[in-house]
Amino acid sequence: MSNVHGQARADRLRLAVKTLLFSTISYLALANSDARAQEIEDLPAVVVDTSEPPKARKKTANRTNTRLTVPEDKSKVGTTSTSSTSGAAASSVPSSSVPGSSATSQPDGNTGGPVKSGGVTGASTSIITREQIDRAAQSTLADIISREAGAQTSGLFGGVNGAKTTVDLRGFGVTGPSNTLILINGRRQNDWDLPGFDLSTIAKDSIERIEITRGNSGGVLYGDGAVGGVINIVTRTGVATPNQVKIDGGVGSFNTKEGNVSASGSSGPFSAFVNGNVIESDGYRDNNKLEQTSVVGDFRWMFTNGSVYLNVAADEQRLGLPGPRTLTELINDPRGTNSPRDNSEKDGARITLGASYQITPNVELILDGGVRKKEDTAEYLQFTGFESYLDTTLTTASFTPRANLTTPFLSLPSRIVAGIDVFDTDYDSDRSQLQGLNPIHRYAGGQTTVAGYWQQTVSVTPATDVSAGGRIQWNRTTASDVYDPTAPGAGFANPQGLPLDQNETNHAWHVGVEHQLVPGLTLLGRAAQSFRVPNIDERIGSSPLFQVTDFDLETQKSQDWEVGLRLQYGPLGLQSTYYEMRITDELRFDPINFVNTNLDPTLRRGVETIASLQLTPDVRLRGNLTYINAEFEEGPFAGNQVPLVSPWSGSAGVTWNILGPQLWLDANLRYFSQRYLDGNEINANAQYFVPSTALVDVKIGGEFDRLEWSAAVQNLFDEDYYDYGLDAGFGFYSFYPQPGRTFMIKAGTKW
Repeated sequence: MSNVHGQARADRLRLAVKTLLFSTISYLALANSDARAQEIEDLPAVVVDTSEPPKARKKTANRTNTRLTVPEDKSKVGTTSTSSTSGAAASSVPSSSVPGSSATSQPDGNTGGPVKSGGVTGASTSIITREQIDRAAQSTLADIISREAGAQTSGLFGGVNGAKTTVDLRGFGVTGPSNTLILINGRRQNDWDLPGFDLSTIAKDSIERIEITRGNSGGVLYGDGAVGGVINIVTRTGVATPNQVKIDGGVGSFNTKEGNVSASGSSGPFSAFVNGNVIESDGYRDNNKLEQTSVVGDFRWMFTNGSVYLNVAADEQRLGLPGPRTLTELINDPRGTNSPRDNSEKDGARITLGASYQITPNVELILDGGVRKKEDTAEYLQFTGFESYLDTTLTTASFTPRANLTTPFLSLPSRIVAGIDVFDTDYDSDRSQLQGLNPIHRYAGGQTTVAGYWQQTVSVTPATDVSAGGRIQWNRTTASDVYDPTAPGAGFANPQGLPLDQNETNHAWHVGVEHQLVPGLTLLGRAAQSFRVPNIDERIGSSPLFQVTDFDLETQKSQDWEVGLRLQYGPLGLQSTYYEMRITDELRFDPINFVNTNLDPTLRRGVETIASLQLTPDVRLRGNLTYINAEFEEGPFAGNQVPLVSPWSGSAGVTWNILGPQLWLDANLRYFSQRYLDGNEINANAQYFVPSTALVDVKIGGEFDRLEWSAAVQNLFDEDYYDYGLDAGFGFYSFYPQPGRTFMIKAGTKW
């Protein structure tokens, strides 16, 4: 892909952002001036129900169509209320009045605090609200998520805007991105390759909330890859909101500049939200420059018994790849690079179109489908004669009909989510020595997935909910390789691989229970099974160097169980859970044979404790502490720790409304303990580690009338640190330093 083509795509994306924003703003402005008259004269015969009070109508409009539906009431499902609307069937409104976004549970108003009613019964769930995202001192989504219990991050590219930084839930280390399922509005985003989904391509201002559900149980509703947990990013809509435009910009360390424009509003049954974001930065390290643009839009048409919705998004990213530092370079020149020309380019787009219809008061049908596409190129030019160029295109189409039912089960309140998932993925990757040269290998692959699932929650008593569900998933995987021995550089490459055409069926299940022992104290527990199908990059690397690959790897299987207590006592919220997870055929790179393989069984055990305290009406304290013991159970590494997993991690923070919204402060401490370098499965005689690190981040801000401002400092005490390092064996080590103290100042206005 040439630079000319890349620039052309960039120009088209910028034009699309401007056009989408301008058209939406113009429409909202015109609609606001004479909305009712226009509605009567020009709109087709659409009935908008106004029988509810305004507050109730707004609440209904903001219900969402996630598969993890919950009652409107913020108290636990199945509380001691004797009302017929308590328990699993408590919601009398459609659970998907705003399809295309999603909800799992109601937060208690604090990031990291225990959630009062979980979307998956018995699971540990946290919600980060829009206000908490806005006020967070951390500048990236990955860093914000890293404040949560059980979450750890790794970055190889200088931390600039969190580009390509990965998130790991419950201790998988380098394979964390493949074992943590990322959703946007309840739709899976994990791509069928190792890089996975880049959180930095989502502008923070486009997000309504982030929902984190830990453990295997998400595998029933969302399929393979939900092993460590599920992170669901819910984007904003214009439903039941006043017409509004917001513009803001910021400047920060390393010549960082950011601009953001949002427009939202509604007119009668129509609503829209559009956000455009541009960020440029020289980056912390040499050859670390970032240029990134993203746009997201949400458009909805609501009628009496349902709605039609369209979600669109596009992003482009240009990033310099500074590469690793040796130990000497890490000490003497951490910001330098040995790869001044290495770079990557990524262009992505996604679209979802769907509709919901309330067939009866107890049955709702949602039909939606989508397409997402990613074009990714990378050049590695450090070593003359051993350069490499990758040009990859990945396209995924999906159709995901489902139903929400709130019909009684044996006269007991019940909530059912059932559906079918159909996914079809195409992968093409040309790998040459240099851009423009004939590919040495031309890999092609495809994966077709058809799955059915059912999950039901029943309130067996006013104080007890029981949930059970299952999923059956069929996969067909194909892979092929065309090798050109005459292409430049082919003499140092693997021979042509053998074609693969494989079918398999996998199962996931979940059972969970929550029982209110006394008002405010709930016992929760669950058990689940999930799985992870190998991605195409793991299959390509499934043979040692210079040997023929057959693309064949086993599917990873996981079973876990969890038990804990959740307490809500006045202003204090507290939750603590213990879990065990056993995995067979875990997919991982074997550092001894230099090959992707299935490992001997592994075991993860951990304790996650989450707490929050509303100290005063204006001061809230929050914190969490996680212990993880991730180890190999059998094989040559039996008893050893899984690399890149910190046994201890935690976070503590405070939010202080000094003068209400006019002046506020948010401060946070993040900590992770020492962990083994990637590649050091042997553990013995380890000379270097990823060291223990504590980072303090602070942000202050406020708003006056229509003006908003903020000033943030990350890594306040200028700690030298890195969160990823590689032990390549034979005395070769690589380190990827992260920035010291950084700042960001922002200001904006809305009208």
